[in-house]
Amino acid sequence: MKIGILISGRGSNMVALVDAVKSGEIPASEVAVVISDKADAAGLAKASERGVETVVVERSGRSRVEHDAEIISELTKRGVELVCLAGYMRLLSPLFVQAFPNKIINIHPSLLPAFPGLDAQRQAFEAGVKITGCTVHYVDELLDHGEVILQKEVAVLDDDTDETLSARILEQEHTQSMSKRSESWFANKKLRCLFDSCYCTAKTIFMRREIC
Repeated sequence: MKIGILISGRGSNMVALVDAVKSGEIPASEVAVVISDKADAAGLAKASERGVETVVVERSGRSRVEHDAEIISELTKRGVELVCLAGYMRLLSPLFVQAFPNKIINIHPSLLPAFPGLDAQRQAFEAGVKITGCTVHYVDELLDHGEVILQKEVAVLDDDTDETLSARILEQEHTQSMSKRSESWFANKKLRCLFDSCYCTAKTIFMRREIC
C-alpha cells in the first residue's frame, strides 16, 4: 500500500508513521511522498532525512479547488492509495475527498464529535470537561467529521494549561500508535478483501463493512 502524508508544520505524527512503515509495524506499505502546503514546514526536513520524497504545493493565491487539484495530481502520479492528514491545516475540497473516497484519514486532538476545528484544547477548557483525547477518523466533506476509526481518552488535570494538555494528547497519538493502528488496519483490510468476498472484520472498530 502506498501512503501519502500531508503536513503543514513540524510533522511529529508524520515521523511516527514513516518510522512505523520502515520498521514493518505498518505491513506491506511504503510512504510514497510527504506533501506540505508550506515551504518552511519543519516536517519536510524530517521526511527527507528518512529518505522520503517531499513536495511543496503552496496555495499562491489559487482557489482551494485549484490548489487541491495539484496535490491530487502529485498523489495520483505516485500511485498513492491512502492519504493521511498529519497536522495538515487546510480543509479539503469536495474534489479532493471524492478523488480518494474512504481513503483519507485525519488525526484530531479531541474526542470527536466534540471540539472540532482549531484550538481543540482551548475548547475543552472552556467547556469544563474532565476528559478529552484524540481521534483518528475518515475524512469527508465536513470539518473534522467522518466515521471514527480510533479514539484515546486523555484526562484534563486541574493544573493543566493548553500546552501541557496538548503535549499529553500528542504523546497518546504517538505512544498508543493510533494512526499506525489505523493504517495497519487499512492495509490488512485490503489484503483480507482478496480472501473474504470483499468483506473484512476490523478488530479496532468492531464492525463489518464492504470496501470493494
